[in-house]
Amino acid sequence: MGWLTKFLKGSTNKERYRGRYGDDWEEPRHSVEGSDGFDKDEIDCAIALSLSEVDQKGKKVIEDESEPEEESDKDEKDSEGHIEDEDDRYAEAHVEHEDDRYAKAHVEEEDDRYSKVKQEEDEGQAKVQLEEDEQLAKAIQESLNVGSPPRDNHGGLFSPYPFFFSAGYRICAGCNAEIGHGRYLSCMGAVWHPECFRCHACNQPINDYEFSVSGNRPFHKSCYKEQNHPKCDVCRKFIPTNPAGLIEYRAHPYWMQKYCPSHERDGTPRCCSCERMEPTDAKYLSLDDGRKLCLECLDSAIMDTHECQPLYLEIQEFYEGLNMKVEQQVPLLLVERQALNEAMEGEKNVHHLPETRGLCLSEEQTVTTVSRRPRIGAGYRFIDMITEPYRLIRRCEVTAILILYGLPRLLTGSILAHEMMHAWLRLKGYSNLSPEVEEGICQVLAHMWLDSELYASSGSEAASSSSSSSSPASSSSSSTSSKKGKRSDFEKVLGGFFKHQIESDTSSAYGEGFRQGNRAVNKYGLRRTLDHIRMTGSFPV
Repeated sequence: MGWLTKFLKGSTNKERYRGRYGDDWEEPRHSVEGSDGFDKDEIDCAIALSLSEVDQKGKKVIEDESEPEEESDKDEKDSEGHIEDEDDRYAEAHVEHEDDRYAKAHVEEEDDRYSKVKQEEDEGQAKVQLEEDEQLAKAIQESLNVGSPPRDNHGGLFSPYPFFFSAGYRICAGCNAEIGHGRYLSCMGAVWHPECFRCHACNQPINDYEFSVSGNRPFHKSCYKEQNHPKCDVCRKFIPTNPAGLIEYRAHPYWMQKYCPSHERDGTPRCCSCERMEPTDAKYLSLDDGRKLCLECLDSAIMDTHECQPLYLEIQEFYEGLNMKVEQQVPLLLVERQALNEAMEGEKNVHHLPETRGLCLSEEQTVTTVSRRPRIGAGYRFIDMITEPYRLIRRCEVTAILILYGLPRLLTGSILAHEMMHAWLRLKGYSNLSPEVEEGICQVLAHMWLDSELYASSGSEAASSSSSSSSPASSSSSSTSSKKGKRSDFEKVLGGFFKHQIESDTSSAYGEGFRQGNRAVNKYGLRRTLDHIRMTGSFPV
């Protein structure tokens, strides 16, 4: 059994192998019980062969008892040495064969495992990269807080896709080229190369996390704000949002001047004529009585009593053209606001607006009038204005007509036409009229005069207003228009504003009274309307 012991001992050899990728490893030790390198039949055959040889040796010893013991011992040693040499060669050859097979199998297993791990790592990196790109695009889309435009709206810059593309096939909506596995943006219902997603205003790539959309076109938030966010016409800044996040501003109903609501409370001055607010980049002139006047209105402003006399004559001719001549010579005076308010306090039964700009007097008073035009001094203020007292004597039902100085010619003329109608009614015996009827018909005459001036300045032959159908009015307006120079474009617009003021007045006497009187004059004519007022004290329906 010594060969078997050596045979088994031969399996304890240990070899070192270097794999294909340079990693060293040791072949594990094997035992009889745990070895899978030898077949069980081979071991059984070796044991049987040994037993058979032992039996034969026993027979030989019995049959040859006569032979000396030394010869028997020698034969036995020779036989055992031969068997041991054969066993050693067999065991060594078998171990080398098994070792080569095991090493080859192990190397192939290591190669397969390395390839599999490498492939999984590549797939994992690609998946992580894709997830990062999609998360970035999703974060940009969610941060917009705006909905994607309707997919059926083909009026925009890019037409929506009729179907969804697979993750491996994406077409850029900007350049129409395929997007590979690189970075891309997913927004506005399409996918884009980052450099193709550009602002429609400045044509620069949009790299911000937030952008604006208008008409299915992307914009930088700053570019969109510059193009669409309203600016204040007073402070020239972007109009801020209110606490609800909405853009809130005020706008003049005629001039459409937009301004921040705060300017109604911060003392921003308005022009006393056109009512526009003073911008920060322009200066209004300050009158002595605290009013402000813009430069456009200053261009045609009438500043003193002497300067107003030609306009007074034109209004008188206008009334003569309507067969409504005022026979008495009624003084016309331009005054400051304080003098006008003092004169109004001395009158009885006077109807006036919250801001009175004209007055028809019936009482004897002493009024301070502006006798010389002031000039513009430092700080955009009028200086060197000369005033003087004027004693009014009652010779008839009307003692004087007072007009606020410093107003544009068209506004001064409409106020004068209004006050002239008051004088005509009193001189003709129209007494005890309601405020709606008296102020209403006076506003109708002021509106008619503005109409005649605007038609005359535009070269229209039909210079009288639609409210008047009499031919004398047309001839009168034509004759007076020839005495006046060409109107500036602003003065024409300003005349339209004064008409708009009369038409949109919300007060009961001046506003509703005008609308009733204007309907009556348009329907029945001015003369029949005045006759009806004399008899009934009301407008004809």
